[in-house]
Amino acid sequence: MRLCTANESVIKQAVNLLHQGCLVAFPTETVYGLGADASNPEAVARIFAAKGRPANHPLIVHIADSACLSDWAENIPDNAFKLAEHFWPGPLAIILNKKDCVPMSVTGGQNTVGLRVPNHPVALQLLREFGGGIAAPSANRFCRISPTQAAHVAEELGDAVDLILDGGACEVGVESTIIDLSGNTPRLLRYGYITVEQIQAVLQTELIVPGNAKQIPSDEIRAPGMMAVHYAPLTTALLCPSDHLQNLINTLTSENKKIAVMSYQTSITETSQIYVIKMPATAETYAQYLYAALRELDHQQHDVIVVEQPPTGAQWSAINDRLEKATLSAR
Repeated sequence: MRLCTANESVIKQAVNLLHQGCLVAFPTETVYGLGADASNPEAVARIFAAKGRPANHPLIVHIADSACLSDWAENIPDNAFKLAEHFWPGPLAIILNKKDCVPMSVTGGQNTVGLRVPNHPVALQLLREFGGGIAAPSANRFCRISPTQAAHVAEELGDAVDLILDGGACEVGVESTIIDLSGNTPRLLRYGYITVEQIQAVLQTELIVPGNAKQIPSDEIRAPGMMAVHYAPLTTALLCPSDHLQNLINTLTSENKKIAVMSYQTSITETSQIYVIKMPATAETYAQYLYAALRELDHQQHDVIVVEQPPTGAQWSAINDRLEKATLSAR
């Protein structure tokens, strides 16, 4: 494994490695991706092996621009081009009916494929010079905390990755919004930085939104991030409403638990048993710091991580979705 600051020379090395069927981790605006040549089933299989990811969980294919849609998808609806015009490059993945040439290993055995144009200069240069699609889930162990810095990738995957391109901290910090346009009605599969309201404004139609992830059978996973438990630290984490937070902390400390608290609005006093991280007030900044904060606290080996529930509302949907999957409810 090599971790290198992304520059023109290193990106050319990354392109050569991808053509050889190797794995290259690279930054996007959302999280770091673990990339392989999406047209090479053997290379794609290395992604699943490195992550410990079940073979029926589809990958998103990253492409250089919307002109590449027809290389991977067929029967592309007008809505796909509308969304691409408004949100690409950007944190939106679109599920479409796949072309026969797309390997089933990429799609988890489904007849649909997820496509996205990332909004990061390193990712875009890599894609343009590679000249094809790069399949890339988040560069971490399956269901664990997503990486938003190159060092997180090295820590998680080590020598399973041939090259890590360091492009700095990710600007968005949570995974892309995923919308399914393969059927008759647009369907949201995963919340992200781009909100339901923004998509509906472009499409001028209502979206079908996700139900309870705990009710989705594993063989019906249509897109990344649909598991009931995901993005999770190894340390037990509890999601707690603000009005119950102090009572929960009192209970845990009375049980001699060493706890960490990710507070949002409640002021918590640090003690020898309580470590506190004050989370940012805005949704945009909170999302940027979320995974790094969870990872930091996980490293500190507390008995419990307590997360104060942030606000609800459109801008907080992706954050609450990730927290609900990374934690247990303390209600």
